[in-house]
Amino acid sequence: MRKLRHTALLLWLVFVLAAAAITARTHYVADLSAFLPRDPSAEQAVLLDQLQSGVASRLVLVGIDGGSAEQRAQASLRLGQALRASGSFDAVHNGDNSSLADTAQFLFAHRYLLSPGVDAERFTAEGLRGGIDETTSLLGTPAGSLIKPILLRDPTGETLRMAESMLPAQAPRSEAGVWVSRDGTRAVLLATTHAGGSDLDGQERALALVRSSFAPDAAAGLQLQVSGAGSFAVASRAQIKSEVERLALAGGVIVVGLLLLSFGGSLRTLFTALMPVSTGVLAGIAAVSLVFGNVHGITLGFGTTLIGEAVDYAIYYLIQARAGGGPLWLRASWPTVRLGLWTSLCGFAALLFSGFPGLAQLGLFSIAGLAGAALTTRFVLTTIAPEGAPGMGLRRHLGRAVAAAMPVLQRLRWPLAALAVAAALALAWMPSPWRGDLAALSPVGDEKMALDAALRADLGASDPGVVVAVSAADEAGVLRAAEAAGQRLDRLVADGQLAGYTSPARILPSPAVQQARRDALPAADALRTRLQEATADGPIAAARLQPFLDDVAQARTQPLLTRATLDGTALAAAFDALTVPGNGERPWRGMLTLNQGQRALDQAALRAAFADMPQVQIVDITGELRGMYARYLHEAGVQAGFGALALCLVLLAHLRSWARLWRIAQAVGAAALIVIAALALAGVELGILHLVGLLLTVAIGSNYALFFDQLRADQEAQPIDHDMLASLALANVTAATSFFLLALSDIPTLNALGQVVAPGIVLCLLLSAAFIPTRQATRRV
Repeated sequence: MRKLRHTALLLWLVFVLAAAAITARTHYVADLSAFLPRDPSAEQAVLLDQLQSGVASRLVLVGIDGGSAEQRAQASLRLGQALRASGSFDAVHNGDNSSLADTAQFLFAHRYLLSPGVDAERFTAEGLRGGIDETTSLLGTPAGSLIKPILLRDPTGETLRMAESMLPAQAPRSEAGVWVSRDGTRAVLLATTHAGGSDLDGQERALALVRSSFAPDAAAGLQLQVSGAGSFAVASRAQIKSEVERLALAGGVIVVGLLLLSFGGSLRTLFTALMPVSTGVLAGIAAVSLVFGNVHGITLGFGTTLIGEAVDYAIYYLIQARAGGGPLWLRASWPTVRLGLWTSLCGFAALLFSGFPGLAQLGLFSIAGLAGAALTTRFVLTTIAPEGAPGMGLRRHLGRAVAAAMPVLQRLRWPLAALAVAAALALAWMPSPWRGDLAALSPVGDEKMALDAALRADLGASDPGVVVAVSAADEAGVLRAAEAAGQRLDRLVADGQLAGYTSPARILPSPAVQQARRDALPAADALRTRLQEATADGPIAAARLQPFLDDVAQARTQPLLTRATLDGTALAAAFDALTVPGNGERPWRGMLTLNQGQRALDQAALRAAFADMPQVQIVDITGELRGMYARYLHEAGVQAGFGALALCLVLLAHLRSWARLWRIAQAVGAAALIVIAALALAGVELGILHLVGLLLTVAIGSNYALFFDQLRADQEAQPIDHDMLASLALANVTAATSFFLLALSDIPTLNALGQVVAPGIVLCLLLSAAFIPTRQATRRV
């Protein structure tokens, strides 16, 4: 037996060291993509791509405030140059075009492949005459200074048409060579990080580079404002980490203080009581890390809740084993603790089958953590503390308080039952309180959201409400699909239903379109003849247009352009912003973003325009997020229901009594109903984490109900002593304290857990004492 105990200790030590090593190497994430479906629909897949690797997840919006206009402009120029030189950004835009010379040269050299005006009609004598007349008519306009240097090489104005098709529908205001806000009081920049949206470490390094590059100007009195999806994700991760550490510290101090008071100040007992907690947290993190490859910040925050439940196992043992030692506790109380563990595992096991990785993480973390804590109590604590914990301390008073309260609570059984019924009726009568949204999972505050909206408005980079997405097997296919979709959108623009749109095919036409444009270029002799006819009596003599003839002749032999040929130009980043390359598991996708203008978008007309194009998805971003969260919440509710059913079946198989099952379910169910009704009446919008809080309430509260059921079943054979009641009370106080701290958290996810679990488990203890009546407790000596 002694050898078995030593073996158990050795295995536990090896497990803790291995779990600690995995925890230290774990990658922690905070983006909301973990809370999107594992098997998304076509529309959801588009949204998931954008959240994980799309340009929207890589945009950094920068504002420079303070100082004079000249100071802000110079700071913007310096910052832009530093970020471009760093290699950490695919694109940096701030109105400074000095770095775009290579891009301009590329566009001019390939204008006959890229210009939407190039077709066979353009190079007839009539088409040439019209093009030349239109171009020369612009010489007296502000665009004349750009046209004049290239007029003899591009008399038909293909460069201008190409530029017009590529310009964004909304461009920021420009002053002193840089972009500024609408009121001119802020310089603005827009950068695209090289790191993907899901690479939070890379995003954090890029943001740190922005701040360090601006540091000299900050010392001069200018202020830097940074926003964007990456900024939110990095800030959320830091906030979650800081909050988790703060709550864990505060909760640990309070729990340690309660344990010291309860165990007469014994440090050895304190260390023993905390062993299941630490083991459980390490087991949870290690399990999630091994299965999912990372641990979400919300899951990590959820780990702090394990302090409240895992310490219960140690309290049950250390107090209850004092009377008869470890062997007696294993015979009398371990079966109840084990049954409570099984009921908890049933509740959380349902989450493992969720289609949402974030929810599955919470389920796995809970299962591994609770199992680790319970097994540590069973095999380690019984070995190192075979006689339980010495001393009485606070336990004497807790036991007496519960013993005195039990008769009172039992007399209030019917009023408490009436309160539970009233809570159920209130929930049935009121509109459903389950209406939270996905944004509720993010700790980003209103102030940060307001800054983000202001910077987007200044940059003309407002979030697209609806995106037209096309998919195909390869790059050429997605460009063809984008061109076909663009033709449908052109009709809506012509009808005034859209102000415009952007498309990857406007930056890089499909190979078929490029080939058609190249084929439209006439041979040198034919072009010379037509040009002579077109320029007769015109503003430019044909003899002066030999550079034009040479360029067309060269363009007839140019190779077709692909995405690879855009490297080294600003076009590459612009193209990548509107496409997501495919791989073996997903197709290529292209995004056509819409400019609604002043009119509300008629989504019905938009969908009707693409009804016969299955390769096109209309993605209503806000609607999809709302729909996904509704599905997420519904799925979690169904899984929680199955978990509750499994819990009841496990209890029934063990108790073999419908009456005992009813008393336990009545106590736990009534507590859940009262808490949810109270939150609903207070106007709280309930979401997914409130539902997870209910699961946790049931997991912890069922343990109290099971012990009261054990007391009722054993009361004829042996008296009920105060130590048993003291263990329940102390476990409840420590757990409720931990969750009450979560209710004070600024992070919505942790706050939601605390709101439900803190009052819920207190009610579970009180209602268990009321609905599972026992005779008055007597102190065992």
